[in-house]
Amino acid sequence: MVEPVLTAWRNERHRKGLTIGRPPTHDLRSVLNAILYVDRTGIPWRYLPHDYPPWETVYGYFAHWHNDGVLDQLIDLTRRRVRTSAGHDPEPTACMIDSQSVKTAPTVPAATQGIDPGKKIVGRKRTIIVDTLGLLLTVLVTTASTSDSRAGLHLLTTLAATHPRIRKAWADSAYRTTVIEHAAERGIDVETVRCDPATKGFIPLPHRWIVERTFGWLMAYRRLARDYEAHPTRSEAMIDLAMIDLMGRRATGESTPTWRGT
Repeated sequence: MVEPVLTAWRNERHRKGLTIGRPPTHDLRSVLNAILYVDRTGIPWRYLPHDYPPWETVYGYFAHWHNDGVLDQLIDLTRRRVRTSAGHDPEPTACMIDSQSVKTAPTVPAATQGIDPGKKIVGRKRTIIVDTLGLLLTVLVTTASTSDSRAGLHLLTTLAATHPRIRKAWADSAYRTTVIEHAAERGIDVETVRCDPATKGFIPLPHRWIVERTFGWLMAYRRLARDYEAHPTRSEAMIDLAMIDLMGRRATGESTPTWRGT
């Protein structure tokens, strides 16, 4: 499903003369599988098994695909396929926004970290916007000290430009007046979903449970259980890859083969 996008990218680089030396010899499927292996298992790049291409080559492809917008193309492609197969329009009209603070690895530069006083976490904050199926629309990784409102302003601006059909959004009470007014100027009605103070225990809130479920999907990828990336934009790329993997498997109905029982 994604091979035409990757092949077109490689051919375009060759046409522009951006490849130096001999022509590429590594299979694009093997490279993508290696990148997903790192994302799923959480291993360092240098620990890639020798069944895959050299780790320097794999990381180089990962960096180029992120910088050249290839991952964005794959996100859009797989999301449209899933939405169409589920009987929805390819482009969504409603979304949910929420954030998650995660701890960072010791190798992460201190300048890209912060403290989330509410959750008492030193690390980074992931803010995502998903559609009504929980599929990723856009993501922003910041320091954990960044307020939800500030991240929400940035993401809603991006969302209005990339998905102009969005007219409704649900969020929690952290996204206050500024975010609501900012979204209204772009034709998006943001509705806050609040917890009932009289309710005890855990109860899924309307609409908000969808984005919380997406965070649960992402936590199955061990590279995302803690932020290991030196640059926040690389963290965003890892989240994109996890969602590409999830949506690709959902769109095709295929699952990862296992060696057990063979």
